[in-house]
Amino acid sequence: MKSPMKSIGLALACAVAVMISASVPASAQKPKVTMKQARAAAQQAVPDGRIKSAELEHEDGQFIYSFDIKTGSGIKEVWVDAMTGKVTRTENETKADEKNEAQAEKKQRHVKKSR
Repeated sequence: MKSPMKSIGLALACAVAVMISASVPASAQKPKVTMKQARAAAQQAVPDGRIKSAELEHEDGQFIYSFDIKTGSGIKEVWVDAMTGKVTRTENETKADEKNEAQAEKKQRHVKKSR
């Protein structure tokens, strides 16, 4: 006969395993869209521009590719969903926006290095 404590322990371990597997964060997922595919979508959204920078980011719980595209009127930032390949955001970026973004990224890199 099994001890009641062993049965309770086994049930508890199973419950914890189920809870952990059900709560896999979005950051554990991998993008389904390649950088090359996302680049093509961004370029199609702003055909008169030249891609200045591209990066994969984790924003608001999802992966997005972010592109800064130089146009005759300035910089456009284009976000492409890394799971679907759809352009989810396009906006004009001012010089002040670029400067603030660069400072935030520098600060974030500094925090990661100090860990």
